[in-house]
Amino acid sequence: MAQPKPIITVDQLVKTYGDKNVVDSVSFEVKKGEIFGILGPNGAGKTTTLEMLEALRPIDGGTATIDGIDVAKQPKHIKNIIGIQLQSTTFYDKLTLREQLKMFASLYGQTIDADALLAKVQLTDKAKSYVEQLSGGQKQRFAIASTLVNSPKVLFLDEPTTGLDPQARRNLWELIKQIREEGVTIVLTTHYMDEAEYCDRLSIMVDGRITALGTPAQLKAR
Repeated sequence: MAQPKPIITVDQLVKTYGDKNVVDSVSFEVKKGEIFGILGPNGAGKTTTLEMLEALRPIDGGTATIDGIDVAKQPKHIKNIIGIQLQSTTFYDKLTLREQLKMFASLYGQTIDADALLAKVQLTDKAKSYVEQLSGGQKQRFAIASTLVNSPKVLFLDEPTTGLDPQARRNLWELIKQIREEGVTIVLTTHYMDEAEYCDRLSIMVDGRITALGTPAQLKAR
């Protein structure tokens, strides 16, 4: 069986602040349609790595390509094919969930079925609510719905379950797996060891470097 071609290739990626490489020659590949996790403590360089791949932060060294597009050379193209859920996503107070999704879609020049998207994240009954009326878990699910408005090929999730109770975390993981089943590649960061189990493959990042890479079973065996 032919191996799926990698949709993301990261080669010797570097980000420098002052005289310190906060991301230090990081290389990995992500296969199409997998959940790829970057596991590590706070300050390991996980978020910075994601921000370079998302074209939110300049790349100081090395290269990254997503779906054959060079991130540094074509950042606008990259933003059209990815979805980004940041650690703290800012929403509008005066728009309902339905209105916000339609507005986000319009930023990409798209029209969407907002109610279908809300149904996907189990927020149908909240269509006319405001973000401030949602629980923590509902906010995270809505944040993910907002990343899907442009039908991304790759979804980046930065610490998506931080601060959620165990049930809300489980619900969010069900949603992440469902999105993957629809053919979206997912790259996420986490510092929860138990969440690594849900990933198809993961890298362990410490002090800006990747110290291990493999399936959860392979890393456990080590």
